[in-house]
Amino acid sequence: MTGDFDLAVVGSGFGGSLLAMIAQRLGYRTALLERGRHPRFAIGESASPLAGILIEQLADRYGLPRIRPLSAYGSWQRTYPQVVCGLKRGFTYFRHERGMSYRADADRGNQLLVAASPSDELSDTHWLRSDVDHFLVREAISLGVEYLDEMQIESWDRREGCSVVGGRRRGTQVSLRVPFLVDASGPNGFVSRTLGLENRGFAGYPNTQALFSHFTGVERCEDMPDFGGEPRPTINNELPYPMDEAALHHVFDGGWMWVLRFGNGVTSAGIAVTDELAAELKLADGEPAWHRFLSLYPSIAAQFAIAQPTREFTWMPRLSWRVDRAVGDGWAMLPSAAAFIDPLFSTGIPLTLVGIERLARILEKGRGALNSYADVTLAEADHTARFIAGCYAAFPRFDQFTAYSMFYFAAASFTEMARRLCVKSDAARFLGADRAAFVEALVRLSPQLHGPDPRYASAVARSIEPLNIAGLGDPAKRNWYPVDLRDIVRGARKLGVSTVSFQTSSVAGEYR
Repeated sequence: MTGDFDLAVVGSGFGGSLLAMIAQRLGYRTALLERGRHPRFAIGESASPLAGILIEQLADRYGLPRIRPLSAYGSWQRTYPQVVCGLKRGFTYFRHERGMSYRADADRGNQLLVAASPSDELSDTHWLRSDVDHFLVREAISLGVEYLDEMQIESWDRREGCSVVGGRRRGTQVSLRVPFLVDASGPNGFVSRTLGLENRGFAGYPNTQALFSHFTGVERCEDMPDFGGEPRPTINNELPYPMDEAALHHVFDGGWMWVLRFGNGVTSAGIAVTDELAAELKLADGEPAWHRFLSLYPSIAAQFAIAQPTREFTWMPRLSWRVDRAVGDGWAMLPSAAAFIDPLFSTGIPLTLVGIERLARILEKGRGALNSYADVTLAEADHTARFIAGCYAAFPRFDQFTAYSMFYFAAASFTEMARRLCVKSDAARFLGADRAAFVEALVRLSPQLHGPDPRYASAVARSIEPLNIAGLGDPAKRNWYPVDLRDIVRGARKLGVSTVSFQTSSVAGEYR
């Protein structure tokens, strides 16, 4: 097979398929190349409010109405109930001590619950990637994208103005001539392997590893006496959302665990730990290492007491990834191929969608400003890595972790609302990376540089104030942060809108 295309996208995960659809809508003859076949397992499963609004905006701008329902749980369930997702109302964190059962402190000092949406209808989602990626590939095909799965790329002859991608597909030789190629194949993906781009990592970032699988039979924390059980909170002390309908995190010295529930009874769970803890657990052993980890934390072990893995465990000996360059002559990487940090705050999906948005604007103009795209992509990855590194340093001091996490939640809620109101959003960068004072404070107040200090939380609260539209950092809330329209109204002027105009907006109606 031989063909001429305007664009080739390597990797048919959600990012590659979505970009291919957009390119096809823009009039580019697009080929989507996949070395495996769908449905297939993939990680990167937890979305966010920013991801939801980006899906809406990309769908509206590029005429993709069938993609738009994936922006929120309610519309997803009504439109595509067969595509499995999970309900994600917020971010839940529990701090654990080795060898001790979890018990909630009276002041809730060993937990953090931050709501991301006011209702199930508007809620974020966890994506069962085997379903979601397969769905998006089929949508790309329906729009005319040339999809070649089981494609083993054997050569990439880069010539000025055009390149030739050669390989074999099911025993047949394939040769594609394309002037531009986008790598959407993930960390250490196609371009990195072909050009020998090494993992340069992130300055000051801890070396971490991961071990994960999918499970059935995982207990809900709200049903366990250790985490909640009876008696339930009173009317005046209500949970911001059901604690398990969230990206649930167990935090401990040296790392953390994620627990993400899908609507089909399957739960994604895994641990991300420093090399030191990985060595103690002998993480490379896979499932035996998983059980060694559970033996250290009784309440987590109880949650997984009858759980059964549905697939083999995956060990990642190095979790973070960062290349030196994200573009070159005739090629560019999606953020997911250029850098990967850690899933602690569900940054992977929105970062990829932001990159798709930027590349799509470049494709609209006929390809230009790629160097600027690369600079921003890597700068945002570095900025996010600095934040996550600070969080790892704070795990042993959970009060410091809860305070420092407000940098993320303030920037995320501000950016999402700005996009919904179409203000201050066109050139905004991820996690406030374009705001010099915010970035300076995030670096200066990193737990890597600070020990215990009773003034620390107040310092963070002052630093996030210009972006704080969600009542974050309020000691009176004792680490439970619901979505409260009153907080957003009070912060409306920070978004450049009046209180009156916000209260009469359609956005305000959604949050009532």
